[in-house]
Amino acid sequence: MSTAPLDPHRPVAHLRPPRNWINDPNGLVFHDGHYHVCYQYNPHGATHANMHWGHFRSPDLISWEPLPLALAPTPGGMDADGCFSGNAVSDGDRMVAFYSAHRQESPQHQPVTCAVSHDGGRTFHPSGRLLIPGVPEGCTMYRDPYVWRHGDGWRMLVGAAFADGRGAALLYDSPDLETWTYRGPFAAREKQGVGGAGLHTGEGWECPQYLPAADGPGALIFSAWNDDDSPRCVVALVGEEHGDGFEAGPPVLVDHGPDSYASALLRAPGGRWLLWGWSGEARDEAWSVADGWAGVLTVPREISVAGDGSLRQQPAAELLALRGERTLHATGQTHGADAVVLGGVGPAFDLTARLEPVGAAGLRLLTSPDGSEYLDIRLDADTGELVVDRDHASLDPRAQGGSYRMPCPTDGPVDLRVIVDHSIAEVFLTTTGQVLTLRLYPTGQGPWRLEARSMPGAHLGYAVDAWQLHPLVIKEPADCAAHPEP
Repeated sequence: MSTAPLDPHRPVAHLRPPRNWINDPNGLVFHDGHYHVCYQYNPHGATHANMHWGHFRSPDLISWEPLPLALAPTPGGMDADGCFSGNAVSDGDRMVAFYSAHRQESPQHQPVTCAVSHDGGRTFHPSGRLLIPGVPEGCTMYRDPYVWRHGDGWRMLVGAAFADGRGAALLYDSPDLETWTYRGPFAAREKQGVGGAGLHTGEGWECPQYLPAADGPGALIFSAWNDDDSPRCVVALVGEEHGDGFEAGPPVLVDHGPDSYASALLRAPGGRWLLWGWSGEARDEAWSVADGWAGVLTVPREISVAGDGSLRQQPAAELLALRGERTLHATGQTHGADAVVLGGVGPAFDLTARLEPVGAAGLRLLTSPDGSEYLDIRLDADTGELVVDRDHASLDPRAQGGSYRMPCPTDGPVDLRVIVDHSIAEVFLTTTGQVLTLRLYPTGQGPWRLEARSMPGAHLGYAVDAWQLHPLVIKEPADCAAHPEP
């Protein structure tokens, strides 16, 4: 059954439950022929509280089956105040979920525990014990385990902050997923700038993820956490393992937009790696609460480290199956202060573009009949940047604005893939493998349309195609506990 949007801003081709709050993707694992995607979930409302793990599975990344809640807090237990973030592994006929046990009295120290499923993820049974009882000396923040197979055994990273100002991913190993030995920091750094715009690697590292490489460099991915309201981001260190440590070069942004955080990896068949992120709301909380939902997961992205050490992402190949009718095909050029109408698009579409700019030029998505509401995606050949500007993307003052940039070589054609789904836009710079994610909340009631535009003294060659984006297929849950009523 295809799930229709509850309101004009509800995405249809991005994974989330019918209602309530979600945040971090958790427990991503391929097991018994299915992709399993869990996520932080409040079954009782559209605010961050009552953290459980919701759960979907899919054979193909297109058709998804809601499963019963994977994890729920145990009254009086070590996770009484929330089952926070972690990951899962496939070990023979069982799935083992590792997660942070949250208690309000020590919110920054969340020890690691686990739960096991022997029925394909339909039920998980908590171990009832801490796998790592003590927090290493000097840690001021500690949470979010990530476990992976390493040789004949297993390794675990836990995100941390040290009192001396370093963020860190701490390393443990185990022969059996039961007994864990601390090996020290896998990587640790003082706060370091990344990507401009005041972003940095954070006071601490949340949700550490590791993409190892059989040949060449790998990537340590983490979410840069600060104990305040300053901007947060997802960062990668590209480098190589040396014993129990990871040596890497300068940090790079995993996503250049403001609305993707807590990225998580899934090791897929065939040696492919997939990445999901959490895209939070960029609107007033009261608006989300009134609509009854908040947060969405990004589309799954294929992620790899190129031979030159760059991190490359693209939408998972399976998402091509969501393309419907081609609604737009346009080629041509703009000259000077031109605005050329390319055609109409719906509120959910998948677009490819080859752009050849001279000066400042790009695409404009107009979402109101009078053109006063629009999202700009433009290339600045003079600065070598791609700019996504949402300052005029909503006439509702409760929506956030802002202009965001990522480096873009403009000495030749620039290839883009843009997925827009009601209130989320994911802009993939195919030329370099970078991505920028942001939320937008159009209010216009008329059909949307796309323009090619150039500034005075500039021009733009373009070839643009767009397809209708079909909804994901969400099956009816076999158990009402999959997404209980608030």
